[in-house]
Amino acid sequence: MLEGRCLCGAVSWRLDADPGSATSCNCLACRRNGGIWAYGHEAVDVQVSGATQPYVRGDLADPGLTFHRCATCGNLAYWRGLELSEDGRRRMGVNLRLCEPEAVAAIPIKHFDGLGSWIDLPSDGRTVANMWF
Repeated sequence: MLEGRCLCGAVSWRLDADPGSATSCNCLACRRNGGIWAYGHEAVDVQVSGATQPYVRGDLADPGLTFHRCATCGNLAYWRGLELSEDGRRRMGVNLRLCEPEAVAAIPIKHFDGLGSWIDLPSDGRTVANMWF
């Protein structure tokens, strides 16, 4: 189980699944927001609490995602899919930068080219700890 909370503590999330890895994406939204993502499904293995300010991107780069940030301090907490998956669940990504560093330091990073090719890139051996700076 992993837990994350925003700077002021008003928004928090809990991921009950072992993420196995985390994603660093270079798309416009992820670069500007600085997210490192672990994935789950709303109300299945991801629980969220607190008031957020949602933002739905208006372009085709990230179709169907709503980004949620704390309405008080502005930290990006998670994204959630606008539509249900074929299995009836809603996909979510939680921002591991909201966790305590020691809880996520060893999680391997996968890189995703959301800027150009929209494909997973080969692993380079880095972990979340390597992404703090």
